[in-house]
Amino acid sequence: MANTTFSGPVRSENGFDFITKNATTGAVTTNASYDKGITGGVQSLSGAGAVDIVNLVTEITTTGADALTLADGSAGQVKIITMVVDGGNGTLTPTTLAGGTTITFNDVGDGVVLVYGETAGWVVVGNNGATIA
Repeated sequence: MANTTFSGPVRSENGFDFITKNATTGAVTTNASYDKGITGGVQSLSGAGAVDIVNLVTEITTTGADALTLADGSAGQVKIITMVVDGGNGTLTPTTLAGGTTITFNDVGDGVVLVYGETAGWVVVGNNGATIA
C-alpha cells in the first residue's frame, strides 16, 4: 500500500496502529495502537516483565523486587508508567534512557511521563516520586 497524506480529519471506528515494516523481511511491528481515542490503551503489568510500547499507559503491580524493561520507542512517542499496587520496588531499565539508566518505583502513586527522542531515547518529562538513577 502506498503512503497517503490527508489534509482533513481522519476517523476510524476500529482504531489506528502506528507500525514499521522491515524492508528486507516484510515483517510488520506495531509500535503503538490507538484504539481508545486520545487516551490510548492501558497495560496492567504484575511482577517482573516488559513494559510495552503499544499502550500509552502501563500500571504496575509489584510482587517483590521486580525487574522491568522498556524497549526503545518511536520519535515523539509518549509513555506513562505508574505504580498502582506496592508489593516491593519495581526497577525499570529502559534500553535507552536520557540522564540515567534506571527508574525505580517505590510507592503507590510513583509515576513518570516519558517522551522518546531519536537521539536521546526515553526522556523523563514528568516525575512523581520515582527515583531516576
